[in-house]
Amino acid sequence: MEFINSLLAFIVSIGILITFHEYGHFCVAKFFDVKILRFSIGFGKSIFIKHFGKDETEFSIAALPLGGYVKMLDSREGNVAKNEMNREFNGKPLWQRFCIVLAGPVFNFILAVILYTVIYTVGVQGLKPIIGEVESSSMGAKSGFVAKQEIVSVNGIITPTWSNVVDSLVSQTVSGDTAKITVKDIDGIQKSVYLDLSRISIDEIADGKLLKKIGIVIEKLEIAPIIGDIVKNSPGEASGLQKNDKIIAVNDEIIESWDEWVEIIRRSPNQQLNIDILRNETIKNIALVPENILENGKNIGRIGVRPEITDDLYESYFALEQYSLHLAILKAFDKTWEMSVLTLKVLGKIIIGDASVKNLSGPISIAKYAGQSASIGFTALLTFLAIVSISLGVLNLLPIPLLDGGHLVYYIIEFITGRPVSDSMQIIGQQIGIVLLLSLMSIALYNDFIRLLG
Repeated sequence: MEFINSLLAFIVSIGILITFHEYGHFCVAKFFDVKILRFSIGFGKSIFIKHFGKDETEFSIAALPLGGYVKMLDSREGNVAKNEMNREFNGKPLWQRFCIVLAGPVFNFILAVILYTVIYTVGVQGLKPIIGEVESSSMGAKSGFVAKQEIVSVNGIITPTWSNVVDSLVSQTVSGDTAKITVKDIDGIQKSVYLDLSRISIDEIADGKLLKKIGIVIEKLEIAPIIGDIVKNSPGEASGLQKNDKIIAVNDEIIESWDEWVEIIRRSPNQQLNIDILRNETIKNIALVPENILENGKNIGRIGVRPEITDDLYESYFALEQYSLHLAILKAFDKTWEMSVLTLKVLGKIIIGDASVKNLSGPISIAKYAGQSASIGFTALLTFLAIVSISLGVLNLLPIPLLDGGHLVYYIIEFITGRPVSDSMQIIGQQIGIVLLLSLMSIALYNDFIRLLG
């Protein structure tokens, strides 16, 4: 089921991103009255074809959903009737051709802005950035972090959740800058600490070691082992567990937190557990057998119960980042710009060797992340789509032949020299582009398989 969910999420996600990208080319081409012959989502054999519009444009969904294209009337690809010469792509002014090619990546950025606007209007919930522990002699300890401090801002940017903190620190780390971090202690007193992030590499960030390298630990949500909701027809319901039951012990092992309870359940699939519970001031004993499920290739136990979380507990640990529509739009533009610059910086560091090529991801990793995002919830999926849309926009603007950026380079040369790049030079460029793209795809797929096997 995990594989199927990932595959479906990948197909839907990539379908949306490709369609929006190609729709950018389509819209601007139609605006400049270029005749569109085919709008294809995917490559290879068509599995769905429909014709629409006065030009009978062919809309096609192909078998390989790893790209798409808009085929326009073009004299370089065949004879064009005299009455349609004014509608062929290559006959349009240079600036119009430039706009048509540029529109695809631009629409990727527009999609990201739309998605982030929805995300920030709906609101993003996350853990408050409260420091649980600070490792002695660590970078964080030397900078002045102490336990129970709450991070208020990074370089003046308000950080209501840990996600905001990490995003800001990643951006500063990639730039190799020193971050000014405002923290607040339990008495509400604020002060600034300075953190030199130049010693942290991009590879360590990619491995999820940013906070570990700094030496700070997120404060854990301390949830009491009290039963909240119980899933119908679950092992928990079958055992006789009820709402508000407090777990006292499992197999005579004292339970003090919900995390301890969950850990025992997860490592005990198909094993009978003797549970001591407190119910209405009376201690009872029940037998419970967690069901066996497969998660990330491992067998774990599950019983289908959720904890009781009071409003006060929730508000003390979680924050909601939410804005009115106009502020959400401004925040979306800022976030899209920030992520675009970050993507370019990371790519630049990979090219010059300051970051490993293991940071490149292929379709397998993207499918996995798509499935995980979809399983987490609506906001997580939209965030995933926005990030990938930005990545597609940036990658397509790279000056590599076959990509939109390569065509834009040709047009810039044509503008400077006053004549188009010769066919022979374009053929050489295409050959170079094929080699580069195949190399990148090979590295990305290799990374995917290493992650899958690792």
